Amino acid sequence: MRTRFILIQTSHAGNVGAAARAMKTMGFTDLVLVAPRWPNVLRREETIQRASGALDVLNNARIVETLDEALGGVTHLCATAMVPRDFGPPTRTPREHLGPLADTNTAAKVDGCVAFLFGSERFGMRNEDVYRCNVALSIPTDPNFGSLNLGAAIQVIAYEWRLALGGYEVKDAVAPSPVADAQAVAGMLDHWERSLIDIGFLDPAAPKKLMPRLQQLFNRAQPTPEEIHILRGIAKAMVEAKR
Repeated sequence: MRTRFILIQTSHAGNVGAAARAMKTMGFTDLVLVAPRWPNVLRREETIQRASGALDVLNNARIVETLDEALGGVTHLCATAMVPRDFGPPTRTPREHLGPLADTNTAAKVDGCVAFLFGSERFGMRNEDVYRCNVALSIPTDPNFGSLNLGAAIQVIAYEWRLALGGYEVKDAVAPSPVADAQAVAGMLDHWERSLIDIGFLDPAAPKKLMPRLQQLFNRAQPTPEEIHILRGIAKAMVEAKR
């Protein structure tokens, strides 16, 4: 589903760069600025620095004079408003609204465009702009301190929308290690039993349930072959230290 982020009358150049970075990390590239404070905002040094490499988003971004120009092709428009309105579209959390929206099997999902509208840092979103939207998304924050800067708000919305669309795979940097087989664990426990007897920790005449408990411990731990080797080394070192 095509996605667009629209920023209205952005006053800080750094926030445009932060918006580009937030979008790119979630795989979105369509950015439209409506009447920003700086006509050359896409080329300002602060913008480029805050983009942190998301230059393709800045290079493809468009600057328009009116919101109407930014809405071409948009079939579902989401306002981002922290303050609920007593009139206008329903207010929903991003996760509450975006999950069902991404699952909707309609022509709009295939051919349409979902757009997220963000107001000025100075005065937020105007009522007349919110009224044009299908929904007002409100990020659930601490009621005593709900202020988010523009870049942070865009990052949250972009993440929630990407999550609704299916998200990206998280890859573990460490490859999973093989688990030692039962024979290796049994051999290690036999080694430990002899070593514990040698150092006087285990009384073979009254072993109680020490070894079965150790058996359960290592079954839960699922040690790797390398860890079995380390445990055998510890058992050997215990006996040598005792001697």
